[in-house]
Amino acid sequence: MASVYKTLSADGSRDKDTAERKNRQRVLILSSRGVTYRHRHLLNDLYNLMPHSRKEAKFDSKTKLHELNELAELYNCNNVLFFEARKGKDLYAWMSKAPNGPTVKFHCQNLHTMDELNFIGNCLKGSRPILSFDSAFEKQAHLRVIKELFTQVFGVPKTARKTKPFVDHVMGFTLADNKIWIRVYQVSESEPGKKKSAANGDDEDVDVAPKKKAKGGEFDVSLVEIGPRFVLTPIVIQESSFGGPIIYENKEFVSPNQIRADLRRAKAGKYNRRSEAQTDSKVRRGDLGLKTHGGRKKEKDPLSNDVLFA
Repeated sequence: MASVYKTLSADGSRDKDTAERKNRQRVLILSSRGVTYRHRHLLNDLYNLMPHSRKEAKFDSKTKLHELNELAELYNCNNVLFFEARKGKDLYAWMSKAPNGPTVKFHCQNLHTMDELNFIGNCLKGSRPILSFDSAFEKQAHLRVIKELFTQVFGVPKTARKTKPFVDHVMGFTLADNKIWIRVYQVSESEPGKKKSAANGDDEDVDVAPKKKAKGGEFDVSLVEIGPRFVLTPIVIQESSFGGPIIYENKEFVSPNQIRADLRRAKAGKYNRRSEAQTDSKVRRGDLGLKTHGGRKKEKDPLSNDVLFA
């Protein structure tokens, strides 16, 4: 009888586990060839913040992106985060819900990794984040799609294999100037009776009040930025995964190639106008017989061809 009870209880626990693990989110993170060291460090920082992710080697093709769906199926991932580098300067991020979509293409700017920021915050590796979204994400349809995609990519599920049962950091998504600003903060808790001793220059906590347990377990909660930080500009949203019709296009986006071309064209225009003005000045002075050198009238050489064969 005991063996029958054990078998039934084991089957029931398996059913509960399978019921909890139905909504499994796994993210495949990879990049194209040509990424710089800053792009690579950003990828490593995101991989460390996402315990439900899997990092893969560089993807060799920039045109056949639909092959990423097969790669995601091979590694049992239903989300893809692909970083595409162009000309060793520009970085584009593709977020896709494999294999049916949608897919969002972003332009990454203002990249700052954990190593170069040197923030004092430090969260537990493998902990789950709190995703904080700006209220502007609910005002437009394409922003609601982007919010849902962010939730499934950056939100760590409870049943992830490497996750820890702690929530100690916050990922903030703020919309400003048609760009999405992403910041990561650590949730720091301290007792109300403790302060930092700034006068002595020490970083240790000093008790300024008698040691008593906080009433009701209350703590002072503050946010400390830990990085990384970057800005995403949405470009297009495709209906399927890495393909299909375009359901949204950002008309205000200007590619960095176009910006650099405009700057070069403006510099070239300045040089052309200056050279044309110098040529016109020489022509006018030649017509008037005022060929000068150094501000004084230049005397003709008696042995020159103009004098001898005039």
